[in-house]
Amino acid sequence: MEPMLPDLDPSLGKRVLALVEKSSSFSGGLSASLKFPIADLVRAMDCYYSNLIEGHDLPLAEIERALKTDYSEDPNKRDLQLEAKAHIEVQRMIDRGEMPFPALSVEGIRWIHREFCSRLPDSMLEIESPAGTVRLMPGELRTHHVKVNEHLAPEPATLPALLARFAQAYASPMLSKTQRILAVGAGHHRLAWIHPFVDGNGRVTRLLSHAFLKELGIGSELWSVSRGLARNVGCYRKLLQAADEPRRGDLDGRGSLTEAGLAEFCRFFLDVCIEQIDFIKSLLEPAEFMKRVEVWAQEEIRVGRLPRDSWRLLREAILVGEFQRVRAAELAGSQERQARTVLNELIAKGVLVSDTPKGPVRLGFPSTIIERWFPGLYQPRSARVEIA
Repeated sequence: MEPMLPDLDPSLGKRVLALVEKSSSFSGGLSASLKFPIADLVRAMDCYYSNLIEGHDLPLAEIERALKTDYSEDPNKRDLQLEAKAHIEVQRMIDRGEMPFPALSVEGIRWIHREFCSRLPDSMLEIESPAGTVRLMPGELRTHHVKVNEHLAPEPATLPALLARFAQAYASPMLSKTQRILAVGAGHHRLAWIHPFVDGNGRVTRLLSHAFLKELGIGSELWSVSRGLARNVGCYRKLLQAADEPRRGDLDGRGSLTEAGLAEFCRFFLDVCIEQIDFIKSLLEPAEFMKRVEVWAQEEIRVGRLPRDSWRLLREAILVGEFQRVRAAELAGSQERQARTVLNELIAKGVLVSDTPKGPVRLGFPSTIIERWFPGLYQPRSARVEIA
């Protein structure tokens, strides 16, 4: 699978520099307590788009139900809900620093697969293959030959050595910071090329890329590369496949696989990261975010779906992150009984949430308001367009 990295040409260097600059200025205007619920929202978004890449179109409302352990009676939909919950739980562990191994290690790769697949229902662990039904064992390397589109994955006996080379090449202390950032895209392709597991390789690869970006100080729980890959899924798959090709001649690097194809995939991957940081940053710009929530709240008040003074409580949650319930009357400028009614209505609608019945409240993000507060964050399958 050599070369492991393409040469750092000017076009790649320019993209790496742009990614570093944009990530360093990301999310500076958000209060610390507001970052936590937005991170939960982004994890659900990451799961939603990763599902789409896998051909699993589970609406946001169903993901929201799954997180509340409110499962569908339809067994197929229930399985997709359990899969979504598994993805979110593993990504939350990564975001909270609970991954016990470095991202670029054989143990780290197997840990992600094991944690994800061990949460799946039994029906999703039975995989149909040309050889018959194969049982997916969480964290275990495949023992069967597989073909993915035109790519004949490496023989099972070679997997330990290939994964060891993967970890050695991309975790090498000899790499510069620029090369390590470039390694996120290169490693994304090479792990997909190795295809170490019977199933779940695409999702593990995307979660690993997320973990690696965070280790580098580039990634964040507030943005997702999966959204960009899903919105460019045709280009994503085409470039993955192109980088699978053998060397194209004497001018195409010095390895067995095409260096030009790997470089093109890395350019695409870096562009997706930059695009997603720009997009999420525009949604989280404090003044614009507050304006969108205020417009929504005033419209809801006018049509009678929210009580008067609701906006004052929502504004406080945006500005300070969370506030004590006893301050509701002060913030709303009304009698305590009336303020309690406003507070309870906002909690009932899910736009304010609390961990306990009497605890402080903070902003919530139910699926019903996402498109108004975060326009374009989610797009149903029928509305998606390729933007390669």
